[in-house]
Amino acid sequence: MPVHDWSHVDANVFHHFHQRWTLAICDALNSGLLPDGYSALAEQHAAGLVPDVLTVERRRRGPGSHGPTGGALVTAPPQTRHVFQTQQILASRGNRVAIRHRLGDIVCIIEIVSPGNKAGRAPLRRFVEKTREFLDAGVNVLVVDLFPPTPRDPQGIHKAIWDEFEDEPFDLPADKPLVLAAYRAGDLTADLPTTAYVESVGVGDPLPDMPAYLDVDHYVPVPLESTYRATWATCPADMRYLVEHGSLPDE
Repeated sequence: MPVHDWSHVDANVFHHFHQRWTLAICDALNSGLLPDGYSALAEQHAAGLVPDVLTVERRRRGPGSHGPTGGALVTAPPQTRHVFQTQQILASRGNRVAIRHRLGDIVCIIEIVSPGNKAGRAPLRRFVEKTREFLDAGVNVLVVDLFPPTPRDPQGIHKAIWDEFEDEPFDLPADKPLVLAAYRAGDLTADLPTTAYVESVGVGDPLPDMPAYLDVDHYVPVPLESTYRATWATCPADMRYLVEHGSLPDE
């Protein structure tokens, strides 16, 4: 199913889809894609009780335990349109507070960008800073942005995030202004830089699977297209018509 143009509908319409899609991704990951000992959970936004992001969490393992096993683990590098690496290894993270949950350490955040994240300079800045803080703390991040650039992120959400690390040129194709960006957090002990795997798509394109990194060597492919399609199928008929046509039949 091609990606729809969400930019011309009310933010509340996308909010419903955002919630349902978040949970669909969560269900897909928990239905055999994640390896043993990992769980995908819907987190709640600090400003209200709505699922905002997905967290992939690892149960604490005892001494001598090995890496992840089972599920749909992949070790080969993702094949995305763009790959970026920081030129310098991250500064020491010794003074960072690790984000934990009762099931264990959070290893990955999956965030679907909402209109509110880019509605002004302040919310966009909070989003970018939050992403940088996760990566500095060793938490991998996958960002899915189905909204075109704004004056505040003229080259898209990835460029706004990556400018926190490197001043590196990045131009979005005019016909593919929507951004999917997977970030593997750098690791001082392994001398690995932070790496970004970036795809750009346009309205009408199918969504590629994107990697959700669990550690520096392993990721699982997140089925964005199939979960998007399943979520769309459960939306009310009037909502689907509004998104596809820009107005309801009687307007």
